[in-house]
Amino acid sequence: MSELDRVGEEVRRAVLGDEHVDRATAAATEFTAPFQEYVTRTAWGQVWSRSELDRRTRSLLTLALLAALRCEEELAMHIAAAIRIGVTPVEIRETLLHTAVYAGAPAANAAFATAARVLGETP
Repeated sequence: MSELDRVGEEVRRAVLGDEHVDRATAAATEFTAPFQEYVTRTAWGQVWSRSELDRRTRSLLTLALLAALRCEEELAMHIAAAIRIGVTPVEIRETLLHTAVYAGAPAANAAFATAARVLGETP
């Protein structure tokens, strides 16, 4: 295991939790395993591990980007991860509200619905 793989694994587990990472790893197939390795090494080992932005900031940026891209499944996972690392529901709400200005109301509407579901506030 390379240093990037080790650091990526450590950061991925710290943000997403052991249960999520273990589940993703166990579900990997011969076809999907290279992608899991890529995400661990690149997203978590090369980017999330950088010290120039803290994890809370990276988390909020990730929420805004996933909301803008309408990636609701990935957004749900990262909302749960944000809560795990100490981001508050108010900070999530404000991030999604800010996203609405720049990504549009339909994207933010879908993101708010996802966030409400994850936070246990389903309308």
